[in-house]
Amino acid sequence: MLKFSNLLYQKNSAIIRENIIYIKERDNMIVKTEEELTALKDIGYICALIRDKMQAATKPGVTTKELDDIAKVLFEEHGAISAPIHDENFPGQTCISVNEEVAHGIPGKRKINEGDLVNIDVSALKNGYYADTGISFVVGEADNPLKQKVCDVALEAFEAAMTRIKPGAKLSQIGKAVHATARKNNLTVIKNLTGHGVGQSLHEAPNHVMNYYEPKDKTLLKEGTVIAVEPFISTKATYVTEGKNEWAFETKDKSFVAQIEHTVIVTKDGPVLTTKID
Repeated sequence: MLKFSNLLYQKNSAIIRENIIYIKERDNMIVKTEEELTALKDIGYICALIRDKMQAATKPGVTTKELDDIAKVLFEEHGAISAPIHDENFPGQTCISVNEEVAHGIPGKRKINEGDLVNIDVSALKNGYYADTGISFVVGEADNPLKQKVCDVALEAFEAAMTRIKPGAKLSQIGKAVHATARKNNLTVIKNLTGHGVGQSLHEAPNHVMNYYEPKDKTLLKEGTVIAVEPFISTKATYVTEGKNEWAFETKDKSFVAQIEHTVIVTKDGPVLTTKID
């Protein structure tokens, strides 16, 4: 998730300051043992499997509650627990956001239509270890080419960010790469939705992995650091606001927004994506 997700950002526990949503987090996890690495990969695989199964089932006519029920069954099968429910008392196993909803959409009776822009965000824990992942995509044929464009550029921005991840690199270089990719494509980033640390809780230090360059952030990435990286790419908007309920985020101008998110471990051999199934 956003910072609750990737974050889930839980509004009733967040502090909004200078348009950034802050949540109290614990110290960051550093992977030090094979057991820890195995546990992170295990929950990462489970979240990725659920994300992909839900995406495959997202067809015209299905409801977001029916998609969320897929996650419920698979969490139980794999011995995992929904992080939004466990940590934030969110009213759904996952976050499913459609069209005007940017993040934290509540699963319910809403039916998916051809051409919808959908975001599925899955985060969970198993044996005390967490993973967080999300994807935006268009259902069938897009009724507006900009919907597919923001999805494509979100992936491009994520891949650009991965080239900046190594021990000793500045955390701020991730946001610099994301923002540069958006600008190159005449798009924007959502500045008050960010990535975050993850590992032994859903939200850990670093508190924010920005999607733009913040020169004041001198944080250095360390070997074994676990972070959720999640570019939010928009057609025009740069900030989200509260939407139709206490959870969902929207843009004031109804811009299209796409996100891609993976849980990433920093290593000397390059970033390890626990939530990517090869």
